[in-house]
Parts: sequence; structure tokens; C-alpha cells
Amino acid sequence: MKVVLIFLLPILSIACNRAAAPVANSERPINVQQQTNDAQTVLAHSSEGQPRKASNSNEPGANKSAPSGDPIDTSKFDQAISEAEKNLKTKPSDTEAKKAAAQAYFARGFALTEARQYASALGDYRRAVKLDPDHEESKNWIDQIVSIYAMLKKDPPKEGQEPPPLPFKKTA
Repeated sequence: MKVVLIFLLPILSIACNRAAAPVANSERPINVQQQTNDAQTVLAHSSEGQPRKASNSNEPGANKSAPSGDPIDTSKFDQAISEAEKNLKTKPSDTEAKKAAAQAYFARGFALTEARQYASALGDYRRAVKLDPDHEESKNWIDQIVSIYAMLKKDPPKEGQEPPPLPFKKTA
């Protein structure tokens, strides 16, 4: 009887440890279904696709979806964009001025992406590519955001119809 217990205890111990939650294998390729679930989780926990609250139903965009994500302070990015746009107005054909403006839009777009304001970020990336068609990082982010919308079977905002960044309220 003791011999049987000595052999059964290690076997039961091993079996119980294997019943625990599986450990992620980082060497395994990413599952497309898992990517879809991750994208759905991101937007499911945001206000993306929920009706926008508007005081006046005749207000433009009243029936469109509200922007989502976390409000962030974009004032330094807005200032950089403003300065780049002013410089671009004085030198409209200057390639370096266009690249500087594109980089300013990209920087704000990236900050908005980190704050999960994807629709607003998409507009900044599109503006960056308009100013600098060779801006690869912006092109890559556009593709990534559009593919997330496609996986969710949703249409991304059309060019020029992207919402502005969420308003940021400074706390005292």
C-alpha cells in the first residue's frame, strides 16, 4: 500500500500542475484570431462606435460615432504643428518645410495612438503623408489602424472626417 502511494503522489502532483493556466509560448507565431480578439478588446473598452451625445440633432456629426481613447495634453504638439504650418506658408515649395510639418503631424499622431485615440491619429498620419509622401512611419500606422477597423468589420473615418483629439482638462 505504501509503495502504491509513493508512486501515485508524484503522478498526481504533476497532473495538478499541468491543469494550471497554460504558459504563453513566445516562440509560437501570433494567431490571427488572437489579433482579432485583441483589436476587439481595445475598441470594446472604449467609446468607439457609441452614439455621440449632441445637444442639437441638427449639429454636424451628431449621428456619427464619438472619438475614443484617453484625453491627453496635445498643446506642445499643436504648437509645433502651428509653427510648421506658418513656416510652410512662407515657403510652400520648400521640401524641408514640408518634411518638418509632416514630422510635427506624425509626432502628434503617435501620441494620440498611444492614448488610443486611433481615429484622430489617423487624420494626423494622413496629413503627414500628404505633406511628405515618403513618410514611411505614417504609412505604416495608417495601414495598421485601417486593418484594425477592417478586422472589426468597421469603416475607418474617411479622409478629412477624422475627429479632433479629445479635449484635455487640466486639473489643479
